[in-house]
Amino acid sequence: MELHEIRYFLAVSKTRNFTRAAELCNVTQPALTRAIQKIEEEIGGLLFSRERGNIHLTDLGRLLEPQFSEMIEHAHAAKEAARRFLKLEGAQLTLGVMCTIGPLRFVAFLNRFRATHPGIELTLIESVPAKLSEMLASGAIDIALMAQPGGFADPLRATPLYGERFVVACAHGHAFTHHNAIRLTDMEGQIYLQRINCEYRDLLAELLRERDVEILRSYRSEREDWIQAMVAGGMGVCFMPEYSLVLPGLLTRPVIDPMVSREVCYVTVAGRRWSSPVAALANALREYNWPVSDDDGSTDGRIAR
Repeated sequence: MELHEIRYFLAVSKTRNFTRAAELCNVTQPALTRAIQKIEEEIGGLLFSRERGNIHLTDLGRLLEPQFSEMIEHAHAAKEAARRFLKLEGAQLTLGVMCTIGPLRFVAFLNRFRATHPGIELTLIESVPAKLSEMLASGAIDIALMAQPGGFADPLRATPLYGERFVVACAHGHAFTHHNAIRLTDMEGQIYLQRINCEYRDLLAELLRERDVEILRSYRSEREDWIQAMVAGGMGVCFMPEYSLVLPGLLTRPVIDPMVSREVCYVTVAGRRWSSPVAALANALREYNWPVSDDDGSTDGRIAR
């Protein structure tokens, strides 16, 4: 049976008159009668007792009436939810964010997006690029914000947002505070605090090996804030993206010879159709004015396009 046939049934149940029910549904009476008969044939019993001048529900009709009413209500609710979703009202999105992206930098974008799209409820999922890539492919998240040496394999498609250099973080009073920049060879003999989730960890280690630079690995943690707290406490130094600084008490110096940088992208699945909310988020990420850095590693007022 179809929804319009169920509506015809409910109209007859309400009016107790086939003619008035047909007018209410804006159909001819024969069409409405055929629809009611079709339902009765499908369920195998009469829904109405048709006595002259007296139309009323049978026991079967009374049994099914609340269930038919509920079906129509669910259909209306589904249509309303779809309407609100397509108009970006009450839409829910899930954004995967690489755990090494600094929240202070990203909050400004979130504030802007909330102001321009107040009807979209955004959930942030934090993880490493490999896990986020799996979640994208499975549909568990809609878009991911991440970077990865060598880019991303099919079917993922990456759209660059901004570049971000790596810096060395140290505490006030450390010998590096007297440097404007840090060469990788300057890292010789430094006590190093390792950020486990750094997606450029292997690349940085390889660059150190190529230059025969030995660092003294001390503590390792997947918590960015813990590593930064230990650096601020004078327990060692670490490499980190320049916009990942979240704790006071740290000094950063850009890495040179060679300069190491990453390209942060929003990543989607190639060929997958976007809903209106996903398209709104992608456009907002692409059009947002992400700040860039001066040559000394500090953020200036220039705008990345």
